[in-house]
Amino acid sequence: MSLLCRSVLRNCLAYRYIHPKFRLYKQGNETCLVPHSNFQTAAQLRAAVSRPPLLFCGNGGTECFLYCVKPTVPVSCSPALKQCVHHFHTSGSMRALPVPFIWMVLKPLQKLAAILLGRSIRKWWVALPDNRRQLMREWVLRRRWHLVAGAGVAMVILALLLLTHLDESPVTGRIRLLVFSREKYMELATLISEAHMEEFGEHLLPVTDPRHQMVEQLVQLLAQRNKDISEVSEIPWSVHVVDTPNINAFVLPNGKVFMFTGMLNAVADIDQLIIVLGHEMAHAILDHSAEQASLSHVVDLLSLILVTAIWAMCPGDSLAVLGQWAKDKITELIFSRPYSRKLEAEADEVGLQLAAKACADVRAGPVFWQQLELVDRLTGEPTLPEWLSTHPSHRNRSSQLGRLIPQALELRESCVCPALPPTDPRVVFLETVQILLEKTKDQVGGEPERVPERRPTSVPVGLPAASVTQTALSSSSNVDQLSKGRVPNMAASTRLVAAGERSQHLQQNTNCQES
Repeated sequence: MSLLCRSVLRNCLAYRYIHPKFRLYKQGNETCLVPHSNFQTAAQLRAAVSRPPLLFCGNGGTECFLYCVKPTVPVSCSPALKQCVHHFHTSGSMRALPVPFIWMVLKPLQKLAAILLGRSIRKWWVALPDNRRQLMREWVLRRRWHLVAGAGVAMVILALLLLTHLDESPVTGRIRLLVFSREKYMELATLISEAHMEEFGEHLLPVTDPRHQMVEQLVQLLAQRNKDISEVSEIPWSVHVVDTPNINAFVLPNGKVFMFTGMLNAVADIDQLIIVLGHEMAHAILDHSAEQASLSHVVDLLSLILVTAIWAMCPGDSLAVLGQWAKDKITELIFSRPYSRKLEAEADEVGLQLAAKACADVRAGPVFWQQLELVDRLTGEPTLPEWLSTHPSHRNRSSQLGRLIPQALELRESCVCPALPPTDPRVVFLETVQILLEKTKDQVGGEPERVPERRPTSVPVGLPAASVTQTALSSSSNVDQLSKGRVPNMAASTRLVAAGERSQHLQQNTNCQES
């Protein structure tokens, strides 16, 4: 509206709210708002008007007449006219809800509609007399091939619709189904990030905190060293460190990095932290949130047919509820959780590549998951079988990263990174665990249980029995740290200095090309 007003003013076209210095001129069905000072007679006005007026309604129901005149006599723009822009008020722009958010709201309503439809079909069928039921069965039997053909046509149409939503995953080139576009999911990510900021607002570390500065510096390092990937350079990365003991970290699709101090205590060094950040950033780069939501959306839509059939065929509501619960669990075990584990494994692989290009010691990746596995065993933390979990087991993640280490080392060398130290962290971890086990055996007596020789890329050690573990927890300071959910780690200030020195050194070598 303001732009329109300015354009009119440049051509000396008079417009304003109704004001004592203005008068209305009517000619037929046309109405013009005219300042007294411009035209003294009606004849001058009739000669000046060259186009019909426009009518605007402002806030509060006040009418604003905008008349457009092209004067045949010189007309000067008075100071009062220049102030008219301030009198026009427009309502704020309305932002539409993100499509994924609308889907999340409609999802339970769709399921409720399917339940009501199936229940209505069941009651209708029960109310039919026996002869009508027999006629219906005969009608279906006679037209069974027509019904099969209709179902086949519907499946072909559905397959074509799904084919139109296939997309190529960045970095990996994997073909995947993507119903929600990245732009639409960014809108939802903005709403989610606002909710997280409100949830964690009281626990966020200030930007001057050394831990926040360390994480922010490493995120910027990863982004700088991987800027050849368009998705990395397009995302505005920002860091938020939450002061809670949870061993967790996540990155939203819009680049909001949330790191918990529990994770900072769980990593042993800067290299492990870079690998963890690379894993989380890989989720955002690969659009895993949109991909998983797309699969869930398609599966939910198709499962509405099963929900309707369950409620239509089960003789009672209680059996229908049980059948729907079984359907949900089977769908989750067959589709949702295996797909989630697949995405986690892909993020591990891409995150290791990001860390390698950032010149981290990628050999520390398998060690991190070995540490977490050791913590779970020493503390007796119950673990679910992998097929029941949304994430791969610590053992399998360590093994997978171990197999990717040679390729990651080649990629790191191609990025003109400084040479790695000769000490392999995988070997150091195995030797440390062996020493802890020997000390534990010495505390309780008996021959120490030796750890079988393993390659560095495999998961280490068998652990002692429960009674031996309890003695170790009370006698060894290192194991005591493990029992509290963390591993022996460097001081935060030391890690910050190391990160700063490494970042300053690596910023000089940014010509990293992905091999």
